[in-house]
Amino acid sequence: MTDALFDKELNATLEAAFERARQIYAKRGFQRRIGFGSRPALINVDLANAWTRPGNPFTCEEMDDRVMPNVQKLLAAFRRNALPVVHITTAYQITDMDTPFTDMGLWQKKIPIEVVRMDQPELWAIDSRIEPIAGEQVLLKKRASAFHGTYLAGYLRAAGVDTIIVTGVTASACVRETVCDGIADGFRTIIARECVGDRIPGAVAWNLFDLDAKFGDVEPTDACIAYLDGLNARRAAAE
Repeated sequence: MTDALFDKELNATLEAAFERARQIYAKRGFQRRIGFGSRPALINVDLANAWTRPGNPFTCEEMDDRVMPNVQKLLAAFRRNALPVVHITTAYQITDMDTPFTDMGLWQKKIPIEVVRMDQPELWAIDSRIEPIAGEQVLLKKRASAFHGTYLAGYLRAAGVDTIIVTGVTASACVRETVCDGIADGFRTIIARECVGDRIPGAVAWNLFDLDAKFGDVEPTDACIAYLDGLNARRAAAE
């Protein structure tokens, strides 16, 4: 079976499962909408070279043809509207798996995080296609969630943010955990559909469906951009 045929059959199976799940959730009151707020921030999760470029254990699929072009469009909308942007990346200082004192924690027992080393900044540098500019935050994390053990929540509150639009990789891990912690910390959580990637077939579709049911709103990238570009007009009308 070719990859294309496999993906087609998998997507058809998942869509059938989602349709049945939607009916169950509708009867039980799930899949409510959290909606956009009035002050959004963009959270780009792990869109660094180890994830976006080929040749690394963490390399993700569809980066060049789907994820990065859509993130570029969304980022441009945040910049032209002078809204907060946070770029998240991950790297480790102590990568000796035999030492009891490492910033990798127990996560290195499950995945090869030791390959993303602080002394190899070309791996954890933000992809040049969305290179940070002056005024944008670059935040280094050690765990899946961008909120865990970082100053992200404090920074967002200080900036008056009530909504986070989340992009990046992976749908099944760091994006998911960031969204879950985001709503737990009191932020409206929006996931830009075309701006999320992963490594394995089905992971994006399944996780976006599940996140949309319970932890945030999955919205088309164009809808997010329209919301951003309409903020100033709505503020002016309210004054």
